[in-house]
Amino acid sequence: MQGRHLSIALAATLSLTAAGAAQAIQVGEVEIRGLDDEMEENVRVSLSLADMRGEDISFRRLRYMIGAAEAEAREALEPFGYYSPQIQVEQSRANGQVDVIVSVDAGEPVRIRNADVAIIGAGNRDRYLARDLDGFIPGPGEVFDHRPYEASKARISRRLAERGYFDADFSARRVEVTRATQAADIELVWTSGERYNMGPTSFTQSPREVVNQDLLERLVYWEEGGYYHQGRLDRLRTSLQRLDYFGSIEIEPRPDDADDDLRVPVDVRLTPAPRKIQTAGISYGTDSGAGFRLGEERRYVNRRGHKALAQLDYAQKRKTLTLQYRIPAFAWYEGWYTVSLQAADEQTRYIDARKIELVASRNGQYSRHLNLVASAHALRERWSYVDQDDPDRPPEYRYATFTYPSLRAEYVNVDDQLFPRSGIGGSIVLRSGLEGVGSDANFAQVHARASWYRGIGERHRLIVRGEAGHTYTDALVDMPPSLRFYAGGDRSIRGYDWREVGPRLGDYAVGAKHVFTGSVEYEHYFQSGFGFAVFADSGSAFNDSPDWRTGVGVGLRWASPVGPLRLDIARGLDDPDSPFTLHLDIGTAF
Repeated sequence: MQGRHLSIALAATLSLTAAGAAQAIQVGEVEIRGLDDEMEENVRVSLSLADMRGEDISFRRLRYMIGAAEAEAREALEPFGYYSPQIQVEQSRANGQVDVIVSVDAGEPVRIRNADVAIIGAGNRDRYLARDLDGFIPGPGEVFDHRPYEASKARISRRLAERGYFDADFSARRVEVTRATQAADIELVWTSGERYNMGPTSFTQSPREVVNQDLLERLVYWEEGGYYHQGRLDRLRTSLQRLDYFGSIEIEPRPDDADDDLRVPVDVRLTPAPRKIQTAGISYGTDSGAGFRLGEERRYVNRRGHKALAQLDYAQKRKTLTLQYRIPAFAWYEGWYTVSLQAADEQTRYIDARKIELVASRNGQYSRHLNLVASAHALRERWSYVDQDDPDRPPEYRYATFTYPSLRAEYVNVDDQLFPRSGIGGSIVLRSGLEGVGSDANFAQVHARASWYRGIGERHRLIVRGEAGHTYTDALVDMPPSLRFYAGGDRSIRGYDWREVGPRLGDYAVGAKHVFTGSVEYEHYFQSGFGFAVFADSGSAFNDSPDWRTGVGVGLRWASPVGPLRLDIARGLDDPDSPFTLHLDIGTAF
């Protein structure tokens, strides 16, 4: 009988356990207290319970997860240097749901006691690697945060490869944490091996060869046998991209095939881009009327890498034809010899003007951020302003001939050319002509533009823009409209029409000797890529003293694949009856 009673009790117990296991409860809120946002998030993603929020689980599974929560939270805090936290896990049940509170006192962090970080071998004498070793973090006395530790370790390993130490490896890699003393000892030692050298560079154009090999070989600026450095290959890639002959560029060093002198061969595989770039579009402007644009560029005219461009902008009241021919240049600095011819005809409601200009230039990439352009200009221009009192009166044309040199410096140092969030870009132009030496008047001009970008958080951007231009001449009346300064419009002073600000003949702008404009703009973007902006622009184009004009407005933004698209509505503040103006612009201009 006793055995029978034991069997019945055991069966009952098993039945109850099975019933309990079969019952389910829903995981509710999982709250973490006592930590900053970053540590809290790391703990949350490490908790099994947090993954089950809103799910129905068995009591047995719940007990297991609650029991594991302390260990999971403790492990999640170690990357931040906290190895001895006090953790309390509490639960409350109501209405078939369990809420869990994980309270954490992180305690004192582990700090670095000793840090033995070194490179032995040839890399020990490399001053750039020595600089990286000096900048290794965390150092003695600092919190043993795994994130900067791993980043510093990876940076040195990467730098060894970049500088040609392809045989580098760890000879010691050890971290000891003593919880009793809250101390960590680091031992990291690399054996660099010998530094490799630059070997032969071979170019392959596939499926067809579009330019001569010797043109590409001129881009290899280093001597074979010199020290290997990844930066040399990066510069070669940039030079090939600037040529714009190729749609795909692959550069592969082959250290496994190095010769006895440790010279690394480099393979460059190039896929030609389409030879022709054809463009077409339609346009409309209140002054120019309806029009269209047609263009064709030849990326490579011949195997010597010459380029050609033809573009026609044809509108009812404004027409421009541009022809351009470019030849690659390698002496001094990489760049182009360019000859361009432009003819323009403008017959709007206030001016009748025609011009033809021939420009010969040479540009060179002085540095990664600075491009220099020297050019010679030959300009012939005819113009006449419409008589407002008698629009049908025959025009009285003025003529001007100016031949002058020009120097231009373009500086762009931003984190992203299409959508910059940090950095500065701009240009400065110097030009001058002499009366009797190809020009109808003595003049000298300087014109500078600059834009500064600053990202604020992930979705905000501040843009500050400025422009300054000055003309030295006693004969402004002899200078054609294309050599004068104007203000107003999309990239000048919004709230005013194009060229509205400055000296006027009746209602028409005639251009000025000087210009100063400035702008401050704040943008906010949503996760979708759309956003809004508020801005204020101010400035003046003037001859003697400025007559400042200020416009304010709001706009819509879209971070498109080809750069920001801007639609702005603005109003000038200097006239109570000023109308609102609409401005549409795309891309980033420095």
